[in-house]
Amino acid sequence: MGAVLLVVTVGGNILLARFADKPVLSTAVPFAQTPSARITPANSRAASAPSASAKPAVMTATFTPPAESTMPTGDYGKVIRLGQQVFMETGQYASRYVGNNLTCANCHLDAGRKADSAPLWASFIHYPAFRSKTGQVDTLASRIQGCFEYSMNGKAPPADDPIITALQTYAFWLAKGAPVGMPLPGSGYPKLKKPEQPADYARGEKVYAQNCALCHGADGLGQRAGDKQVFPPLWGPKSFNWGAGMHQLANAAGFIQANMPLGKGGTLSEQEAWDVAVFMNSHERPQDPRFTKSVAETRKKYHDTDDSLYGKTVNGHVLGSP
Repeated sequence: MGAVLLVVTVGGNILLARFADKPVLSTAVPFAQTPSARITPANSRAASAPSASAKPAVMTATFTPPAESTMPTGDYGKVIRLGQQVFMETGQYASRYVGNNLTCANCHLDAGRKADSAPLWASFIHYPAFRSKTGQVDTLASRIQGCFEYSMNGKAPPADDPIITALQTYAFWLAKGAPVGMPLPGSGYPKLKKPEQPADYARGEKVYAQNCALCHGADGLGQRAGDKQVFPPLWGPKSFNWGAGMHQLANAAGFIQANMPLGKGGTLSEQEAWDVAVFMNSHERPQDPRFTKSVAETRKKYHDTDDSLYGKTVNGHVLGSP
């Protein structure tokens, strides 16, 4: 029989969680911020004890971060608000570390709140964590440093820089009430099934023209109003570089299907999301900072997967070529 996770809650607090008759959590942990937040059994089948291969419990509740109106005042609140400002206007508040026209909020929507867009609150509850990309346990600070280096195509702020402190503090505040270390729905980008048909550039080009070009431009360079970037560039010199997570087809497809077109997430089919992800990531962008002076060597070392088009030939061009 499979293991069953039983959870007892009162007033939104977890009072007891146990696999069968073996308690695994006995300390009250605040969770719910709203009446809609709830935790349900991960498996409804009875069991006397978990098997040796039992998987970690997975929360099925919807987490809602605190309302902006509840942001603290005083010195602590000022740091939280600075973190929010850096998140929303990264080039303005962290200009010395940014090398493109993106903001954190371009990939983590609704000021880092929206589920299924790798929300910032999820980063706080899931780090430190081992990452195959770095081959080490990354702290939240080092994870944010990586975002600046890859997604922002800039340079990593020192771990004790006020920018890093502010972003971590904002993440901590957004995660208020979330159970640390427990998988929550919407924590990352959705994991789509492999498409029935291989993702296709030509089909993706049509999807892009019909659903994306209005905001991001036919040339993929986004739209500006004066000196302000209104819609982000999806490729080109001012977009994320080849080391960023969004260059991976699975990440891009999951994000697109759940969130794009903006305000109409879920309207594209999964096949369309895969196709347009291939089209988007078949264009040139800034070099991977880990470049070894050889595209072939860099691909073999960092991109040797079907999830990356780096080093692949598309329309006669080897992607990533200087």
